[in-house]
Amino acid sequence: MNIIVLGLNHRTASVELRELLAIQDSRMGEALGRLMAYSGIKEAMYLGTCNRVEVYAVVENGEWGFRQLEDFLVSTHFSLSSEDLLPHLYRYSEDEAIAHLFRVSASLDSMVVGEPQVLGQVKEAYELALTHRSSGVILNKVVKKAISVGKSVRTNTRIGEYAVSVSYAAVELAKKVFSNLKQRVVLLVGAGEMGKLAAQHLVNQGVKEVLITNRNHHRAFALAERFHGQAVPYEQLRSTLPKVDIVICATGAPHYVITKDDIEMAVYHRMNRPMFLIDITVPRNIDPAVKDVDNAYVFDIDDLKAHVGHNQEERLKEAETAESMVREEVGSMVAWVRGLEATPTIVALRKKAEEIKRGELEKVFGRLGELSPKERAAIEGLASAIVNKLLHGPVVTLKTEAQSQNGFAFIEAARRFFELREREIHSEEVQLLEDETGDGVSGEPLPQKDGM
Repeated sequence: MNIIVLGLNHRTASVELRELLAIQDSRMGEALGRLMAYSGIKEAMYLGTCNRVEVYAVVENGEWGFRQLEDFLVSTHFSLSSEDLLPHLYRYSEDEAIAHLFRVSASLDSMVVGEPQVLGQVKEAYELALTHRSSGVILNKVVKKAISVGKSVRTNTRIGEYAVSVSYAAVELAKKVFSNLKQRVVLLVGAGEMGKLAAQHLVNQGVKEVLITNRNHHRAFALAERFHGQAVPYEQLRSTLPKVDIVICATGAPHYVITKDDIEMAVYHRMNRPMFLIDITVPRNIDPAVKDVDNAYVFDIDDLKAHVGHNQEERLKEAETAESMVREEVGSMVAWVRGLEATPTIVALRKKAEEIKRGELEKVFGRLGELSPKERAAIEGLASAIVNKLLHGPVVTLKTEAQSQNGFAFIEAARRFFELREREIHSEEVQLLEDETGDGVSGEPLPQKDGM
């Protein structure tokens, strides 16, 4: 069995192409059913996010499997052709496929390293595969481990703690001025995109109230509805300043909209309670001299970008630690997968031993004549004990050595020594064998949804 992944992401394809491959959850059952109908595909999972589309599969033959996945993706949208799609695809198999999934889950392959959404999206993809029964023993093990690795990276590193967008950096700085944002009133001046994003982040932090003012009062009113806030006539900007704790200035005006005198007066009426002002415009709309006003904390776009740059450096340091964690976990998972190479041989060995035992028991019972149920059970138990003890050593050795570079030689030797004829095995048999012998890789339960 081979684990493979075929996909494209924000580095290899445009958003227009990625959109064509999007599959809604309501259609996922049909899509996975179509995928599993391809010959040689034993297990499958579809992962679709705004930045990537990837299909993971367990296949009998790697190259054949890749061709099947390519055909599946091309047929996902009627307007797609092989020429449109194939140049944008990447493919990984075996340990590279496992490492890729672990890095995706740990948000090391994301457009913004450390972003939290992708871990939840991997969980959702896995749950859909479980729901539609397209995953099996191998994908279940690998994906659950990937989720566990992603969660461990977020828990044991600080990769997600540093804001790397200007709008969110503004929120991070506001938290340093006000330890608790929930009782704060925010005033958004203008309707610039970054200003709206910063306001949205503050709303997400649970600020008490959002006021919006704009030269176009209809736009202010529309934005107020979006943020469940209140529109303020632009002429009342200065009289409103003393009432607010945080000011986000994002207008298109080519001059200062808020002056030092405005803030001195506002702080005076606020009884010197602090104000936090964010100027996300070029040219600036808040007079830089406001920095000289006591209890007024003003940050312009360069201040925010410097903060973002520092945070990106910190995230990259944490990413190095996360990469090391991923490499360690990939090693143990690859060893487990390699160990599966011995499973058909072990199943065949046990089947042959069972057939020999059963044949010899029938001969013995034929010679001994009438036996009581207790006597028959004792003889059968003795035979089973001898067989199990004889097989224990070879089975453990096969599973251990299958994970080494010489694993194939051990498996081939066992096949010849015992004259084994292998057949296709089912996932239930793999699971049974894992339960009996253990695998050295913990089977973590699927984490509960936690904001994913």
